[in-house]
Amino acid sequence: MSNSKKKATGYDKFVNWKLLIIPVILFLVILMLPTSQGMKQVGMQFSVGPKVVTNYISEQLFNKGSADIEQWQVLTAQMMEQNMRMGALSKTRFMARDEKWVKKYKIPVASSNLDKARNYIEKNVPEDRFLEIMKGAYNLRVKGLEYSDLSKKDKKTADKGAWNIKVAIAMVVFVVFCFMTECMPLPGVAFCIGLILVFTGVISRSQVAGLYWDDAVWFIMGSLMFAAAFVKTGVDKRVCMLMFKKLAVPNVRWITLIFFVVISPLAAFISDHALAAMFLPIGMLLYQNSLTDEIPEDKELAKMLMITIAMACNIGGPGAPSGGARNVIMMTYLTDMFGMDIGYAQWMMYCMPFVIVMIPITWVASNMLFKPRITSLAPAMRHLENEINKMGKWNRSQIWAMVIFVVMVFGWFTEKAFYNIGIYPVRLGIGVIAVAGAVAYLLAGVVNWRDYQEKVDWGVVWLYAGAIIFGRTLDQTGAAYWLAQSCIDMLAPFGMSKGLPLMLTSNGLTAVLTNLMADGPAAAAVGPITLNMASIVHPGTTFLPFMAMATAVASSFAYCLIIGTPPNAIVYASGYLEPKDYLRVGIPMWFIANILIILITAVYWSGIGFGNLPAF
Repeated sequence: MSNSKKKATGYDKFVNWKLLIIPVILFLVILMLPTSQGMKQVGMQFSVGPKVVTNYISEQLFNKGSADIEQWQVLTAQMMEQNMRMGALSKTRFMARDEKWVKKYKIPVASSNLDKARNYIEKNVPEDRFLEIMKGAYNLRVKGLEYSDLSKKDKKTADKGAWNIKVAIAMVVFVVFCFMTECMPLPGVAFCIGLILVFTGVISRSQVAGLYWDDAVWFIMGSLMFAAAFVKTGVDKRVCMLMFKKLAVPNVRWITLIFFVVISPLAAFISDHALAAMFLPIGMLLYQNSLTDEIPEDKELAKMLMITIAMACNIGGPGAPSGGARNVIMMTYLTDMFGMDIGYAQWMMYCMPFVIVMIPITWVASNMLFKPRITSLAPAMRHLENEINKMGKWNRSQIWAMVIFVVMVFGWFTEKAFYNIGIYPVRLGIGVIAVAGAVAYLLAGVVNWRDYQEKVDWGVVWLYAGAIIFGRTLDQTGAAYWLAQSCIDMLAPFGMSKGLPLMLTSNGLTAVLTNLMADGPAAAAVGPITLNMASIVHPGTTFLPFMAMATAVASSFAYCLIIGTPPNAIVYASGYLEPKDYLRVGIPMWFIANILIILITAVYWSGIGFGNLPAF
């Protein structure tokens, strides 16, 4: 029965050339089209811009080009250039930068040089002069770079940057079409992404392998491994009974409601990746034990349970700053660019209502869109109870499975904080912890490698590896920035350049991009553009923090594609879902979520205001 379900994923299908030829032709046509002026401009900004701006800042500060100054002076110019790209133009923001911040943006640094840079700026560059230089650098990068003024070498670099953007846009068309139609096995699409980037010269053959093994990929691999350990030991059955045994009527509607009520608020504080991996075995268990001789298969029930887990994870992230990198990114942008701070509790006061309202809406939508033949899961609960009674007390393997799992969850929850306060000498990352847990299961004798080989959907691991490199390409080439800038420029003449229409444009664009790339890069691509526009049309008002929070919330609307978010990929590993199932519930919820955040902004946020800032 399990194998028959997995055929729906497309793993057992062959390439459908009648469909695949369409994205192949579209890909080639886009590459052959003339490069637009917008692509050339953004290509220059991303490829030549950092060098030109760093040289400009060097001349303004030290009356010499960046090639003729000392290391600490180069560091000063590079730090200012990075601040300028983030929209943090004030001297105060520069003086707040420390060595950890510099290393984060891969700027070569020595402590002594950093001290010299900060001392020089503090003593020799007045606030107004610093701001003048930064504004000049910003104007140079955005408006002042002219292709005709570049050297022959820089022209070649700019052409390469524009080509990279064109390849990334063509790749978006190819990948999205393949994912929506399954015209070829999806892990094959993931490999095509790397091949396309190498064959077109966007990345080198030595880079491509490393890009496939991001920390998020390690996390998905490790989490699917520990899910296999849970299933083998029967811990999933015990956890399932603890959650649902108090239900008087274990109807599928009430069980899915419990999923939403439990998972969504937790996703604001615990990694949504972890929650999806935790609840996936429970959802599969409920389905498998609900089937009867009369109804040996109920695809709608399986899809409903799996989608519920993914959606519950996705809608919970905006509730607190710890719910995702997107939240912290927008908080940082707001502070760096405008000196406005949003506290942890303050963020929850504004954004948790979105989660609370989305829970019943998404629950109702899931129950309306999926019509399972089996509605009562009482037989499943009775079967589980009998199975657990046969198990008796917790055995050694189950105890080890839970102990290792608890340690992993503790590590996921604390690793960043412990690194920041110096308890951990190195940043571990949730992926390393997940794989360490999977190895710990081997060492404890809970599983052997055959269990992992047979029970882990390795295709999903490679699928999300491809998604990571896909999103990173959109971000680093400037393709995401070009898409964002082009859409906003296009909509500006229609009155969409200020107030709630601007926010709706920003949210919609962010919500589209986040289905193609990770939520953090999506927010990072759109955030500086829309926050700068917000500061122009509504300077010093509540619109600025509202725009920051709305952009972060919108970057969680990755409801439509498998590659949009790790929970989508993790539940896809169940083998019960097809790509179109995500669209089935994702598209209506995508529109509802966009409308809801605008309504919350217009009514709730505007009603309570933001500190002492004037309304917009």
